[in-house]
Amino acid sequence: MKFLAAVLLIALPSLAASSVESITGTPRIVDGDTLVIERTRIRLHGIDAPETKQTCQRDGIDWLCGQDSSKALREYVNGAEVRCEKLDTDRYGRMVARCFGRDGSDIGEWMVRRGLALAYRRYSREYVDEEADAETAERGLWSGEFVVPWEWRRL
Repeated sequence: MKFLAAVLLIALPSLAASSVESITGTPRIVDGDTLVIERTRIRLHGIDAPETKQTCQRDGIDWLCGQDSSKALREYVNGAEVRCEKLDTDRYGRMVARCFGRDGSDIGEWMVRRGLALAYRRYSREYVDEEADAETAERGLWSGEFVVPWEWRRL
């Protein structure tokens, strides 16, 4: 009996950890690069979106680029289930994951391609080409002036 208890004590933590290697569900959108499924807070891998309170400029006029980024992600997901595959855990305890929409598309790629988020080169070079395409086409953030999100947070 003691042996069985010892085996369970050793196995249960690893079973719990493996159960969060991926998660599927209908997310609540926190901002343009963070969502919550059930009680799991998920940071989209390889991207950085403007903060909710961040403003940018377009044609010399302030616009709520952070809110636009969050809204676009919310509309893209549109209450559908998403599947997220864990890649890491960040310093805030959030799951860092690559997430996929109902059609199997990479949500981070979708955000960067539309200029709603930037490739977060500090952690990945995953979406650099998509960012370059968005910049060339002047989509989203690239249609105006903005402070990159990591600098905006620092300031």
